[in-house]
Amino acid sequence: MTPDRRRLVADAALVAVCLVWGSTFVIVKQAVAEVPVMTFLALRFSLAFVVMAAVFGRHLRGHGRRLAWPGVLVGMLLWGGYTFQTAGLQYTQASRAGFITGLSVVLVPVFSAVITKERPSGRALGGVALALVGLVLLFLVPESGPGGLSPARPSTGMAGDLLVLAGAVCFGLHIVTLGLYSATRAPGVTEAGSLATFQVGAAALAYMAATAAGYVRSGPTAVLPAAPAAAGPPFLSSTAVAAVVITALLATAGAFFAQTLAQRHTPPTHTALIFASEPVFAAAFGWLLLGERLGPWALAGCLLILAGMVLAELRTVRPARRPAAGPGSLAAGS
Repeated sequence: MTPDRRRLVADAALVAVCLVWGSTFVIVKQAVAEVPVMTFLALRFSLAFVVMAAVFGRHLRGHGRRLAWPGVLVGMLLWGGYTFQTAGLQYTQASRAGFITGLSVVLVPVFSAVITKERPSGRALGGVALALVGLVLLFLVPESGPGGLSPARPSTGMAGDLLVLAGAVCFGLHIVTLGLYSATRAPGVTEAGSLATFQVGAAALAYMAATAAGYVRSGPTAVLPAAPAAAGPPFLSSTAVAAVVITALLATAGAFFAQTLAQRHTPPTHTALIFASEPVFAAAFGWLLLGERLGPWALAGCLLILAGMVLAELRTVRPARRPAAGPGSLAAGS
């Protein structure tokens, strides 16, 4: 296969990853309406870890000394990102959550500048400014439509947006930290896969611990939804099980691995621009499946965030620097 064809295949794989991540905003929003957040995430990440450990298991021991603790650190940032994002999806639209999560890409140059002591470029600062203006428009406009919240409950909607924003901050730190570790300690496919497995495993353990604490504190109904019959035991519906399987296999294990392989053959500028499509997919699925509608000002805010993402990441023209390298760059929804 020629280099151009490999790059085309890699770009197509990244578009597919963003399509999967965009769709999961709707899937997760529907799942956490039934299943407690920590239970859902514990099941999702545990299943993903089992699959990834099966693929990279024989490499984990050999790379453990160099990658285990970095994996734990990156995994805790991943834990924070998904915890805040998933909790926020209970109170805000999937469409809005997708664009707010996309701010993690805009925050990367800011966090990178703090860590590396390098002044961010003018493009990066311009992207941050555009995204912040878009965020203000999103926060100031109440949600409407069957997929959103009533304008009579703006404080609840604002709380959901703020939770998702906190998740975006964690995801931005995750991108920078993972980029640093993947560049210095995971140059090959097996190392990158092992680092991804360690971080997913660390997040899974944290979610399991939180779920167990909830069970001890409040009993089984705190970690599983009650059955329709009052006397029945707690249970998971087929819809919830399908959500766990889809997000674990496609949006976590499969997407992380596909991204790792794809970024070996496509330049960072292509990757950054393709990642900007994730919130667009999230908005499209929210419109098609949940009937969500964004008013003109909220839509303008989303477009400004998208423009800021593209402008901020177009700075990545030096092939030696790959701030989005490794699994879970946007991490969304993901």
